[in-house]
Amino acid sequence: MKASELLAQYAAGERDFTGVDLSEAYLEGANLSEVILDRAILDGADLRGVNFSKASLIEADLNGANLNQANLTGANLNGAILDGAILEEAILDGANLNQANLTIAKLIGASLSEAEMQEANLKAVSLNEADLSHADLAKADLTQADLSQAELDEVNLNQADLSDANLEGTILDEDQNPTT
Repeated sequence: MKASELLAQYAAGERDFTGVDLSEAYLEGANLSEVILDRAILDGADLRGVNFSKASLIEADLNGANLNQANLTGANLNGAILDGAILEEAILDGANLNQANLTIAKLIGASLSEAEMQEANLKAVSLNEADLSHADLAKADLTQADLSQAELDEVNLNQADLSDANLEGTILDEDQNPTT
């Protein structure tokens, strides 16, 4: 499916695009709130500034996608593949990223307040200056993650692996118990 076809069908009221292939698609700035893109292929897509609020992207393939400044508030990205994705200054407040794979993704300055990230693969992810307040990172793999200057107020790090993570300038509450 071409990006233009998806946008036309969305404008006509269609919301379910489960399994669609939009590899390398250009959708910059599109409004796709509440869209269903479960198991969709969006690898390498240009999704800068897209409004994905309350969207369902369960197990979607977003390898290398550019989601700079995208709005993913309340989106469901459970099990999504975001290897190498760029999510700088993206808004993921209240998003479900449980079991998502974000290896080497860039979330610099992103807002992940109250995000669910249990068992997420965050190896070598860049989360510097990100807001993770009240996020749930239980059992997340943050090996070699860059969390410098990140806001970690009230974050659940129970059984999270922070081996070799950069925590410079980051303050953890004393009740947080990461595994290091």
